[in-house]
Amino acid sequence: MYAQTTRTTASRSRDRMSYDRAAAHRVLDEAYHCVLGFTVNDEPRLLPTLHVRVGDTLYLHGSTGSRPLLAARGDAGLPVCVTVTLLDGLVYGRSQFHHSANYRSVVAHGVAHLITGEDEKREVLTALVEKVGVGRSADSRPPSRRELAETAVLALPLREVSVRARAGAVREEPGDLELPHWAGVVPLRLTAGLPEPDAGVTAPVPAYLRAPVPPWREPAPLRGAHVLLEPLDLAHADELFAATAEPEVFAYLTNPLPTGPDGMRAIVTTALTAAHRGERVPWVQRCARTGAVVGSTSYYEIDPQRRSVAIGHTWLGRPWWRTGINTEAKLLLIGRAFDDLGAVRVVWHTDIRNSRSQAAIERLGATREGVLRMHRQRPDGSWRDTVQYAMTVNEWPQAQARLRERLRRAAPAG
Repeated sequence: MYAQTTRTTASRSRDRMSYDRAAAHRVLDEAYHCVLGFTVNDEPRLLPTLHVRVGDTLYLHGSTGSRPLLAARGDAGLPVCVTVTLLDGLVYGRSQFHHSANYRSVVAHGVAHLITGEDEKREVLTALVEKVGVGRSADSRPPSRRELAETAVLALPLREVSVRARAGAVREEPGDLELPHWAGVVPLRLTAGLPEPDAGVTAPVPAYLRAPVPPWREPAPLRGAHVLLEPLDLAHADELFAATAEPEVFAYLTNPLPTGPDGMRAIVTTALTAAHRGERVPWVQRCARTGAVVGSTSYYEIDPQRRSVAIGHTWLGRPWWRTGINTEAKLLLIGRAFDDLGAVRVVWHTDIRNSRSQAAIERLGATREGVLRMHRQRPDGSWRDTVQYAMTVNEWPQAQARLRERLRRAAPAG
């Protein structure tokens, strides 16, 4: 527990106060930014900045030219107050007076000192980078001596620290409970969006920036003798465009033929956005022999409760048609669905005009179940009838044996 002082003692709503060290650390570690308060010529100043906690010391990031950090150079240090707030929800009361918020906040008082040792400063900046992504410090260039000289770090020992929090439901006067107005809590949470790579980036999105997902929505890497399936990434867009952007490849797809790399990046972004929403699991297909990106495929209509998944959004460059790549990709995806995820049903959809695709699905061992009329809109605005196929887990062993035999006879991919 942190010691309670005159500066950390609440004058009202004391039931919301805490001096628990672990609770304070959780709030500081979860938050990415704080507000640093100090005075300049007896006038208050507030500076939003980044922070990281290491043990019982809070480190604050800044520039060597900023006034508070210049003031902290001396032995006396800089008296500061640091606040961190996490907003967890908006509370709507029947009365305006009882509108409120659910939150967790920390206030820390003390004297901050400027870190002058180069080794300690490097360690703190590494910890700050690791806070935004575990593993990021090894995945980025460390600061140069000039950059270190331009960066300042304040160290604030955590001694006078208080935690204040509100959680739970609406709290109102008994007479308000009969009012006809809606009341309740709207939860709020910080969620990461889809990573947007900088121009010219060819490296895939690192694992620490990919949100954890349940197995049914995880694009687990799959390896065969002919094809490698790995998570689709915007970094694959240029290679996908070069390998697949032909009219015949996109003739029956719901995406129009991309006319340039930007068009393919838009297609990939759509797939990744759907994956971010949990609606799709996209892979890129690589030739196992050459490593070249040759196409893409996905799970969609993912339903763990009914233990069903569809395979589609598939396109493959023409040079790799009628090789073992498409057959083995389907073998790997069907096998993952039935053997790893416990699915009982795998589904395919294809344009009723696409006789080649229908024949390929039937060769997999799937059964035609019917036609979904006016099921999807084509890029030209017309409505397509969709042929639906499916394979059940009971049909999988026999289909698997046939597919393995076809692959055994197939010529090497390439």
